[in-house]
Amino acid sequence: MNDPFLFGQIAAANALSDVYAMGGRPITCLNLVGFPAKKLDPDVLNQIISGGLSKITEAGAVLAGGHTIDDDEPKYGLAVTGVVHPKKYWTNTGAQPGDRLILTKPIGSGVIFNANLKKWVSAAALSECLAIITELNKTAAEVLQQSDVHAATDITGFGLAGHSYEMATASGVCLELEIDNIPIMDEALQMYERGVSTGVNRTIRQLVESSMRFDRNLPDWHREIILDPQTSGGLLVAVRELQAAELVDALRKAGVAGARVIGRVTPLRDAVYLVIK
Repeated sequence: MNDPFLFGQIAAANALSDVYAMGGRPITCLNLVGFPAKKLDPDVLNQIISGGLSKITEAGAVLAGGHTIDDDEPKYGLAVTGVVHPKKYWTNTGAQPGDRLILTKPIGSGVIFNANLKKWVSAAALSECLAIITELNKTAAEVLQQSDVHAATDITGFGLAGHSYEMATASGVCLELEIDNIPIMDEALQMYERGVSTGVNRTIRQLVESSMRFDRNLPDWHREIILDPQTSGGLLVAVRELQAAELVDALRKAGVAGARVIGRVTPLRDAVYLVIK
């Protein structure tokens, strides 16, 4: 994969997600660009910015400017400003025992990208992965705003385990994740089984392993999927149990095809913040 337009789309979707993860609406964006002007054609920069702008426009926001510097390799991101009702914003601190957990996108992009460098990933699986990570969390956030979201976060560089751990510790609860219900990108598990991983998996494991317990007898390679770092991943939300099934149905009808109930919130016991069942 060597597509500057797609690169811009992925980076912009990832940056915009932080506003959606708080239940907000993006308003303005500033480009932050590092570009090796002596190595790459200016059209590459134009395509990166165009890709980002396509997602900014899709979000209903505007590109208000930005800053570009000469750098050794291309880097692109956004500073995003949004708005949210002061009494209706989401944080990762309010998950309550009895809540159900909804995840809106499959995981696995980290290992898919690394395995693709070895040319082990099929064209279909890579295409699916790219479609997932360029999808904005806009629709998911809009659907979820109609419900009583107790806690929310987006799943990005710390993987499902790392961001779940942050929600659990911030809320003072335990999150039980049901491994069979977690949506996983096609071929991601196969890549872990073949020995592919990412440089971030070990870091995330060190963060969570002392506070995490597996109640399932899974091979080590299968356990790695919850550590997989995501680029522009989905939203993880804690909602009332009675709302969960209806919300997933509403998300899917709105086009958020990967939405699943993946677990529940339980009282904290023995400083175990994550249980994989």
